[in-house]
Amino acid sequence: MFAAMLLKNKVAIIYGAGGSVAGAIARSFASEGAKLFLTGRSQDSIRQLADDIIAGGGKAAFAVVDASDERAVNDHVRKVKQEAGSVDISFNLTGTPVVQNIPLTELPVTQFIDPISISMQTRFVTAIAAAKVMMEQGNGVILTLTATPGGIGYPYTGGFAPTCCAIESFSRNLAAELGVYGVRVVNIRSGGSPDSKVFKEAIENNPAEMAPILKSMENDTMLKRLPLLADITNVAKFLASDQAGMITGITVDVTGGTTSSLNYRVASRK
Repeated sequence: MFAAMLLKNKVAIIYGAGGSVAGAIARSFASEGAKLFLTGRSQDSIRQLADDIIAGGGKAAFAVVDASDERAVNDHVRKVKQEAGSVDISFNLTGTPVVQNIPLTELPVTQFIDPISISMQTRFVTAIAAAKVMMEQGNGVILTLTATPGGIGYPYTGGFAPTCCAIESFSRNLAAELGVYGVRVVNIRSGGSPDSKVFKEAIENNPAEMAPILKSMENDTMLKRLPLLADITNVAKFLASDQAGMITGITVDVTGGTTSSLNYRVASRK
């Protein structure tokens, strides 16, 4: 007997769908029966993703939407609601340029503040637009994604670490307010996937430099390996599904244990 699709007939909006992580999650959601409404600032990338999903038998539409534009986001959410009948999942995966590998004492204030401000604006705008619809429905899931610095001190990450912490705090507080309406809010914390576009490009362009960096990141984990895109998508589709119906107000850590303990001093005796 085949297992039922986790997200059958669920309507999902994904922001920043042109990125490799977002693309992997969108394809995973579509394979589980969700109808995808993909948004981004570049039409070419989201159109290609939508075409790929449709070619694979999934359901997808796309629209150019700036996730920081409150009016544009609200208009799009209303259109999705009118067309599809509901908004069941909202997942913000938009990226923000961040200056890293510079000591905080040498970082200009704008380069520290900008990623926090931009990221929080897009998360707030998209989450609140979805929340208003979901409150009326009496159900829905709002998802976000952060990284290792959200859970542990991580030097030379500039404004990225406080950005992750701010997103995780916002997710918790929003969950506390929306729970009475049957709406769940959950954040996923990733350890960085070596098969994502940003890592693959860095490895291809600077293989000698990236090899020790990746080895160091792996050594910091308890499992001695970094999460792949499949690990993130598996968690995301579960959290978006009714099977996770009692999970809200938390950050699910998918870092291989890095934020619980830096395990670089522990080696296998095999």
